[in-house]
Amino acid sequence: MTLREMLQAVRDNPQAVTVPASWGQGRAGFGGLAAALVYEVMRAQVPEGRPLRSLAITFVGPLAVDEPVSLEAQVLREGKAVSQMLGKAVQNGQVVTLVQGSFGAPRSSAIVVAAEPAPAMPPLEACQALPYIPGVVPAFTQHLEMRWGLGGLPFSGNPSREMGGWVRQRGESTGEAMNEAHLLALVDAWPPALLPHLKSFAPASSLTWTIEFVQPLPLLDSHDWCQYRALIEHARDGYGHCAAALWTPAGELIALSRQTVTVFG
Repeated sequence: MTLREMLQAVRDNPQAVTVPASWGQGRAGFGGLAAALVYEVMRAQVPEGRPLRSLAITFVGPLAVDEPVSLEAQVLREGKAVSQMLGKAVQNGQVVTLVQGSFGAPRSSAIVVAAEPAPAMPPLEACQALPYIPGVVPAFTQHLEMRWGLGGLPFSGNPSREMGGWVRQRGESTGEAMNEAHLLALVDAWPPALLPHLKSFAPASSLTWTIEFVQPLPLLDSHDWCQYRALIEHARDGYGHCAAALWTPAGELIALSRQTVTVFG
């Protein structure tokens, strides 16, 4: 199933959605997809005109593939301009993904501060593609395409603090506008920026993830290439703290991301 089909499955029946093995990531389902599915059910309960401002995501446990998962949303508070939401993915009676979201309508303000420019990124054609090789790279990468332009590949022994390049959905464009659900998948497609520091395989996973969206979102096709960069701010004792951002092909800021990562190596 494509990302578009997965999101439609949530709209059709959020109480029984099955993530296929093609969206797997090691022993669990892809975290970016889990966040996107929970967001989709949250979005359905928010009034029009209140775009997503931020999400705080906790991966409580692994989301099993090929098993039904129930997606739930609750309105915590609805003010004049802001809706505070709580969403979760529940499987076998246990919460596996917990998401708190803030949705806010625009308001008049005297404050206007432009985003800092995107970092210098090698052109797409000069970046190394990560091929989809079954059994070697995570299964979900058959749906998402990445090209490395900064830092090193996972387990390459590259000590750079930064990692990034270009990312998009694989396949032909459907003419669908890119939205926050697509962006969640694109941002989380990248492995933890700590992994290039290792010289051999070791498991790692996101513990918590916060992401903020710059609204209004730029007009992009859901299969357009975007630029991504992650920066390691600190790592020690099996935990790392990384900040990241996503930009349009033209360098317009789309989203800001932070993760606490656990690594077993």
